[in-house]
Amino acid sequence: MSRDSIGFTFIVSATLCVVCSILVSGAAVGLRSKQELNKEIERKKNILSVAGLIQPGDDAKNVMKIYDERVEGIIVDLDTGKVVTDDKELFPNPAEYDQKAAIDNPKLSTAIEPSKDIAGIKRRENYSWVYLINDENGQLTQYVLPVRGKGLWSTMWGFLALQTDLTTVQGLTFYEQGETPGLGGEVDNPKWKAQWKGKEVYNKDFQPDIEVIKGSVNPDSPNAEHEVDGLSGATITSRGVTHLLDFWLGDLGFKPYLEQVREKEGK
Repeated sequence: MSRDSIGFTFIVSATLCVVCSILVSGAAVGLRSKQELNKEIERKKNILSVAGLIQPGDDAKNVMKIYDERVEGIIVDLDTGKVVTDDKELFPNPAEYDQKAAIDNPKLSTAIEPSKDIAGIKRRENYSWVYLINDENGQLTQYVLPVRGKGLWSTMWGFLALQTDLTTVQGLTFYEQGETPGLGGEVDNPKWKAQWKGKEVYNKDFQPDIEVIKGSVNPDSPNAEHEVDGLSGATITSRGVTHLLDFWLGDLGFKPYLEQVREKEGK
């Protein structure tokens, strides 16, 4: 076939199109895989960070190593409090459960009555991950719970770590938020987050009792162990943190699960 013919030109063009499409598709798949891996590393880093198991700047290899050695993820039915990780009918492959995607899936989430939606999230997933943190000897030391709720400008996504008494805070972190920098955005300030360690989120009757107050906590207050300093100039964001914790520690959140743990442990 002559190189000057229309047929030859068509074959060359078609071949180039096929080769380019294969290269572009391969690059897209590779990029997507890398993005998913980075997302997984970031999630594990946030879980380990709130539990106090890593320091800022720890590399991905160390993050993955510590996570694999010290963390066990379980899936909990938020309505019943039961652990359903091994329910093959619900989760043929538990590791593939995407909790964030479940929020927008009517089969995997529930609309919240406005009067009960104190966190301002509108829908709540039916099943949630809970991360069990073990020490180097395999002894359970913490529970890490995913939490989220509305601030002033954004939904704040984070993790709350509780010690094994199920009421004392080990840590609180927000890994995704769009609050005003220097004001509500201070929810991610290490100095503010450090105040949470040792605070108690339930009262003696195991009812949620934690508040980000206006101003500073009076150490002599009888309720000081249930209070955290407010964020200066960010009343609505501060209130949002209080409300989201009230929600996720309450009957529509993790309380049914935590009550079952308490009963099992005889607490």
